[in-house]
Amino acid sequence: MRILGIDPGLQTTGFGIIDADGPRLSYVASGTIKTSAVATGDLPARLKIIFDGIREIHARYQPQCAAVEIVFVNVNPQSTLLLGQARGAALTALVSCELLVSEYTALQMKKAIVGHGHAKKEQIQAMIKRLLNLPGEPGKDAADALGLAIMHAHARVSFEAMGRSTTLQRRQHAQFKGGRTY
Repeated sequence: MRILGIDPGLQTTGFGIIDADGPRLSYVASGTIKTSAVATGDLPARLKIIFDGIREIHARYQPQCAAVEIVFVNVNPQSTLLLGQARGAALTALVSCELLVSEYTALQMKKAIVGHGHAKKEQIQAMIKRLLNLPGEPGKDAADALGLAIMHAHARVSFEAMGRSTTLQRRQHAQFKGGRTY
């Protein structure tokens, strides 16, 4: 299975593509989509670059699914809103390519790749280099995207096994004996 990882950002969106064959992972490609050629205030043009870039990556590498980082809340609400719009452009591009999209937090990815959720960017880069047997460390944004793809490769296997072993059924909440279900 070919998996595309996306680390969304308004200035730099990282991408990483791996092939997963059971527990074996192999590197396909990684890089960044940069929007610095467009004026900082031209948000629609920046979002279009992200959208078009992801569609181009899909056309070139033909991934079968994608994993995207969930936006965290910054101290600055304006930054969070802008990052959310970049993430929305990325998600829209993935869905327009008819890819199944899974979402993970940065904390989940760091814990899966490095072993603890507060790992530094340099630690992620070193582990990605080691896990994929790369000749050098990928850039920070590309390493995060590759980390998301690797995490999804392993999580996907677990989710599929759980799906095969049991059928998910709606449960009745104990507090609402009369009939609310979720």
